[in-house]
Amino acid sequence: MSVISVLDKSVSELIAAGEVIERPASVIKELVENSIDAGAKRITVEIRDGGTSFMKITDDGCGMSAEDVPKAFLRHATSKVKEKIDLENIHTLGFRGEALASVAAVARIQVMTRCPGDAFGSQYEIAGGEDSKVIECGCPEGTMIMIRDLFFNVPARRKFMKKETSEGNAVSQIIQKIAISHPEIAFKFIRNHKLDFHSDGTGELISAIHAVYGKDFARDLIPVDHEQDGISVKGYVIKPLFAKNNRSFQNFFVNGRYVKSKQCSVAIESAYDTLLMTGKFPACVLMLNMSPDSLDVNIHPSKAEVRFSEEKQVIDAVYFAVKNAFLKNGLLYEFQTKKADWYGGMPETQEKHVFATQPSEPMPLPLPTETPKFEKLNQSDMPFQVQIPDPVYTPPKWEALPKSLTLPESFLDVEAEPEEEVSVRAVPFQQLHQHYEDPVFPPEQSAPPLQNESQETVQFPDLQVVGELFANYVIVQSGDNMIMIDKHAAHERIIFEKLRKENCKQYQQMLLTPCKVLLTLDDFSAMEEQQPLLDRLGFQADFSEKPYLIIQAAPYFFAEMDLDEIIQEVAHNLYLGKVDPQSHALENTLHDLACKSAIRANDKNTVPEMLSLAEQVCNHEEIRHCPHGRPVMFVMSKRELEKQFRRIV
Repeated sequence: MSVISVLDKSVSELIAAGEVIERPASVIKELVENSIDAGAKRITVEIRDGGTSFMKITDDGCGMSAEDVPKAFLRHATSKVKEKIDLENIHTLGFRGEALASVAAVARIQVMTRCPGDAFGSQYEIAGGEDSKVIECGCPEGTMIMIRDLFFNVPARRKFMKKETSEGNAVSQIIQKIAISHPEIAFKFIRNHKLDFHSDGTGELISAIHAVYGKDFARDLIPVDHEQDGISVKGYVIKPLFAKNNRSFQNFFVNGRYVKSKQCSVAIESAYDTLLMTGKFPACVLMLNMSPDSLDVNIHPSKAEVRFSEEKQVIDAVYFAVKNAFLKNGLLYEFQTKKADWYGGMPETQEKHVFATQPSEPMPLPLPTETPKFEKLNQSDMPFQVQIPDPVYTPPKWEALPKSLTLPESFLDVEAEPEEEVSVRAVPFQQLHQHYEDPVFPPEQSAPPLQNESQETVQFPDLQVVGELFANYVIVQSGDNMIMIDKHAAHERIIFEKLRKENCKQYQQMLLTPCKVLLTLDDFSAMEEQQPLLDRLGFQADFSEKPYLIIQAAPYFFAEMDLDEIIQEVAHNLYLGKVDPQSHALENTLHDLACKSAIRANDKNTVPEMLSLAEQVCNHEEIRHCPHGRPVMFVMSKRELEKQFRRIV
């Protein structure tokens, strides 16, 4: 008996729709691209409830005739590809003829369209693949498509939709990317009856960037205009001083299509090499134009990825385009644009600038003719005499040992008085270290607080600051004890405890100039949802200028720090915690904040400041290790110190 059967049309269409339509943003992307291919100059997108219940796309394009409207909703029906050879020369954003059929299979659709010059338009409805007749109607030139109840017949898919805010942000990001890629089109995006975004459609790329990212972001850009190997690279890159904390602001467009390209990302980050701090990433809006037959856009259902036939040429074009932009704007000097020969100087035949009149012909790196030889210099050949000091005795380092030890009898002082505890002999440090290794805590796991055997709070009366060692370690005397404190680790733990208790509002300080921070829509929404947490952490924020977050007040111990960097990091960590909730996500954020705001080695501190630090460390049991597990202090009694000098046995 046969067990293989052909799927019913309704089932097969639902499966096919799932490959193209994942969420409301997928629908908007496909339909807006159709509007662009139709020659529209004005496009309006409206959604409600994140797009799950209502979406409407209106354009002033060429429209469709009454005969073509039903055909447009058939699978693989398209006006952009007719023969096999057309797939190698694609100039449009859409070409597969799957979008409308996929949307119609999982939603209720109403279409109103009219071609220029026609007296009447056409109205057509289709829901779950079941259509109706085309009727005449009155409507403006262009096309209006209304989508309701997305995934109404696929409850499993609808159940896994994200929150309304997240879905709405995804739609907004799609509109913004398309608006940047086509600055000649005026876009308007309405969310829940409120205007969320609009661009003027003047054709100026910088105007579209200003509409999406704001004037502060646009002000920090420099223009890029370069052509090499048949590849044109135009757009803008950010000045190195204003680099971002992640790659969210890297925008690459190939032939008017927004794509995610690792090759382009590697190329631009290589161009910024030595100009950026560690952990910083360049931001850009780069338009790449090349022959359609040199790339394949048909490798991903959403057409978000492309494959280049000559990847090296693309990487070189982006790299040299950015380098030339730096040179023209005074961010690089000519000597920095030369390819150096590290084996004896650049040959005279290749003594030229890489970015001269023909930057499209980059100079190859000269290879060495022979392996360099390194000979040992004699003392007499040196330009100055080097005096090598005699070896001197270096005292052993004090290192933390476990609280409870089991030592060989040879290590124990068994001749101690009855009322005294059995103590450790003054044996050589190396011998003791070989027998017991130091306790090691995982780098991201906080060590347990130090406790004595009686479980009572350790008392350190009469604290007196003796001095500071190596500009990082504070030496304090307390009765018959000497205490050495790592001031950075101690201060880091103190700030961490304040943040973790979420009572930092008492440390809040108003800023003379509010800090304006540009965030991605996802990061902005995460901060908006966690506004009560921000208040408890001591931040006062204004969310009225989306996607800019205005910080009006912050805890005083962040006063000397880059608040822009702090807020971006907190926002991104909150977003990641929302996407992949983990119990340690917030604590990791607090670790980073505490580490960056704590005093550092070589910072000059007064005696009262060091005394205040010592009092907080000694009087609070929880401040015994930094948030990353390193010890904050160690204590040596007068008796232990005298044993080291053989004053007592």
